[in-house]
Amino acid sequence: QVQLVESGGGLVQAGGSLRLSCAASGRTFSNYAMGWFRQAPGKEREFVAAIAGSGARTYYADSVKGRFTISRDNPKNTLYLQMNSLKPEDTAVYHCAKARLGVALTTNVGSYNYWGQGTQVTVSS
Repeated sequence: QVQLVESGGGLVQAGGSLRLSCAASGRTFSNYAMGWFRQAPGKEREFVAAIAGSGARTYYADSVKGRFTISRDNPKNTLYLQMNSLKPEDTAVYHCAKARLGVALTTNVGSYNYWGQGTQVTVSS
């Protein structure tokens, strides 16, 4: 069983920055690709960013490319999302997720089998 716990959310003004963290349990963190997703009220969960197990490859949604950076610290079993130049439309609950074993970078929600509870990010205009 894997547990994922997000932190770092909060209220920020447009143009500001936040850094989200996701602490993962387990001893094989580096074996799995990881991703960040977000869900705004009344909307479906959407892909934000993904990173390979080694951290060597990343992939971003067009809406956050150039503003957000996904990274991971495998010895610390921690995933990060650095969010800069935040916009009101970035307001959502942000979830980290662990991909199924053998799955490479993917935007597909169904390819992730463990999810954190989420952390709220609110960007005011």
